[in-house]
Amino acid sequence: MIHSKTNFLMENNSIKFDLSTDDLLPADTEPGHGPAVQPTPVTKEDRIGTIDMVRGFALCGILLMNILGFSTDGSTFEKVIEGPHNNADYITLGAIFTFFDGTMRGLFSMLFGAGMILFTLNKHERDTGPRVADYYYRRLLWLVLFGVFNAFVLLWQGDILFYYGLTGMLLYPFRKSAPKLLITIGLLCFLINAGKTYWQWTEMKDKRIAYLEVVAAEKENRKLTSKQEEAKATWVEMEKGFKMDTARSNRNIRKMHSGYPTIFEYFIPNNANGEAWGMYHGIWDFIGMMFIGMGLYYLGFFSNKISTSTYLMILMLGYTLGITIGYVTFRDAVSQTDFTKYIDTYRVPHWVLYDLRRLLISCGHAALLMLVYRSKLVPWLMRALANVGQMAFTNYLMQSIMCTLFFYGYGLDYYNKMRVHQVYYVVFAIWIIQLIWSSIWLRYFRFGPFEWVWRSLTYWKRQPMKLSQK
Repeated sequence: MIHSKTNFLMENNSIKFDLSTDDLLPADTEPGHGPAVQPTPVTKEDRIGTIDMVRGFALCGILLMNILGFSTDGSTFEKVIEGPHNNADYITLGAIFTFFDGTMRGLFSMLFGAGMILFTLNKHERDTGPRVADYYYRRLLWLVLFGVFNAFVLLWQGDILFYYGLTGMLLYPFRKSAPKLLITIGLLCFLINAGKTYWQWTEMKDKRIAYLEVVAAEKENRKLTSKQEEAKATWVEMEKGFKMDTARSNRNIRKMHSGYPTIFEYFIPNNANGEAWGMYHGIWDFIGMMFIGMGLYYLGFFSNKISTSTYLMILMLGYTLGITIGYVTFRDAVSQTDFTKYIDTYRVPHWVLYDLRRLLISCGHAALLMLVYRSKLVPWLMRALANVGQMAFTNYLMQSIMCTLFFYGYGLDYYNKMRVHQVYYVVFAIWIIQLIWSSIWLRYFRFGPFEWVWRSLTYWKRQPMKLSQK
């Protein structure tokens, strides 16, 4: 996901991408064949540049969704949905949901799976010292801690590092599996997730039907049984959760305009519950995409090894089907202000197709990038995106730092003060900053600052930082 770099060599005004492994080079000798060399992170000259390019695109794109969590309370979205549909806020919300919701996280997850293979590819176990698996799991344990840091120190409630670190631990035994098997496992994970969604939906509909039966009984002046009384109370309580609690929302907004201690105290239970809930319910989301990313890497999808016609077909299929599903979901489900009416109307929820939609669009995004890269229309943009991708770990955490300092009360205090479409001016500004500063930084340093810390902790050895260092 967030741990790869790129090397660009300018030859005849085109970009050359060197293809090799990711973070851990096969630098050690085979067991029994002399002393082993301590494994080290991949050098700048040994990168898969297209993976960095896609990762940089995903890093920029994920802010399109995250900015809504940084900048405003959920009540804002309800107001936009309930208001007129011909204004900039509603159109912006619809476009962001249709094209990007879940898809950038999908790309991150697929690249995380590909990175897992790159980390272990062609490694030789050593006679003494840590094994490849030791480095791999040490690396993920540190990632979990970075996720805790992002959630509880930087105060970002949408952190994904925690999930990726834990979920990635399940991938190692499958590192040498066939691409078809990996993709099949990923699709089965999506099927399980869809099954859980449908099961929860049927439970909710059953409670709704039981409540309607109680209403019918009351109209006929029949005495309710204890079971019917319970069914009525259950649904009434559930229905409260469908509606925005304005008083609670206002209290939360006031807290977000406060100083760091107050916001920290506010986020402790929210993030703790969120991390636990997300890991339990979201694991199929993450691991499904990771398995598919592993399979696609072996097929050459992310390393620019597929034919142009295949990339074009994936683009057309992914965008045609995925965007259609996304648009219909936004129009009929997200824009539905009366959730009770939605339950009464549909036998199957739109969310059953959530993973299919984002897989299609995510693959479409990646295919489009490959086609643009091959066209050589904007090589400067491809280089800039790859620089961002090379420093994606640092840039991801920097997005948390910049956004919290801009929106939260202990910073510039713009929380809930901007309209939905206006917060994307902040997104564009952050994109420009990260595209420029990543390119400048990598002229002098091997890694981004957080990448350097992560790698040094992984190998338990201080890594050379400056390009001039050996």
